[in-house]
Amino acid sequence: MPVPSSAAVDMIRRLVGFDTTSRDSNLSLIEFVKGHLAGHGIDSELVYDADGRKANLFATIGPADRPGLVLSGHTDVVPIDGQEWVTDPFAVTEKDGRLYGRGTCDMKSFVAVVLAMVPEIKRSVRGSPVHLAFSYDEEVGCLGVRRMLDVIAQRPVRPYACIVGEPTEMKVIRAHKGKLSTRAHVRGFECHSSLAPHGVNAVQYAAEFIANLNRIGRRLATDGPFDREFDVPFTTVHTGVIHGGTALNIVPKDCYFDFEFRHLPAHDPRALLAEAEAYARRELEPAMHAVQRDTGFRFEELSSFPGLATDEQAEITQLCKAATGANGTSKVAFGTEAGLFEATGIPTIVCGPGHIDQAHKPNEFIAVDQVALCEAFLRRVLERVAQRP
Repeated sequence: MPVPSSAAVDMIRRLVGFDTTSRDSNLSLIEFVKGHLAGHGIDSELVYDADGRKANLFATIGPADRPGLVLSGHTDVVPIDGQEWVTDPFAVTEKDGRLYGRGTCDMKSFVAVVLAMVPEIKRSVRGSPVHLAFSYDEEVGCLGVRRMLDVIAQRPVRPYACIVGEPTEMKVIRAHKGKLSTRAHVRGFECHSSLAPHGVNAVQYAAEFIANLNRIGRRLATDGPFDREFDVPFTTVHTGVIHGGTALNIVPKDCYFDFEFRHLPAHDPRALLAEAEAYARRELEPAMHAVQRDTGFRFEELSSFPGLATDEQAEITQLCKAATGANGTSKVAFGTEAGLFEATGIPTIVCGPGHIDQAHKPNEFIAVDQVALCEAFLRRVLERVAQRP
């Protein structure tokens, strides 16, 4: 079993020690990273959120006047609320060849390996630089990276490619699904439940809308479109949160629910959303308005990110295949910031240590051999970057 460097493991311990749950600030971690890079003579640019509570970090190792390769990762983690952890989630515990802690898999280990290898990166860069891009709020809709990409887009020389180090077991992922998530508010009309026909039941109308979402989902599963290279080969529809009503003997005035489309890269989710909204306007609201005019549906976009579809023959795809020794590539259903990089014209691959099945769970872990494989992968990437004309 390959063994990771002590520098990488120590850096994982340092990063996991920062509680960067998405609802909280990540500035303590970002300031640590900035100081670490400064210790190696590397300047960092911080791109803050609107409140100045969070920041992206962008740094260039090597000549800034040449196109470079981006190594990208997010610094936030999902909450531990309600999860039963055996160990301290914000202190790495090593046991049986695994490192346990929140973010070990998703995705502080990749960021840590990159930071631990900064001296090697400095020695290897020649004509083509390596950029480090660390973002905030990926877990709540890939929010932070958008500000950083706006800054990158204004530079006279832009990166030629990007590797996002999300957990893929070091497999080369060239495509993933996109997501469009929406909150619906159903406004009804209250009355005593014994007079239910005189009211407009927001919960029941929400249920009818959700049932139609399910019909759309079943149609997509049956009729497609399909891409058989994905582990779930069609666009999916999912309702994940619902709140409504105050008491059983009151016809509920309000109901809120959140739903999403996880779509194939070439499938337009907004057309599906428009179809769902049209059902509410055509089939549900007329009956609601017949009882009380001031009722109906309102929709609010929560978040969205595009799918990823990098060409099999792209330079970054071939580079990553060579660095992993893989003969082929894969596609996955989960989303990342990679689609946003690609949308700005930066061809992107997802490849990083750990397995997505270990992410977001209590007792999250990464196998130490995955950390070692990531180090070996990045060394081979750096060798090829150094040879790039």
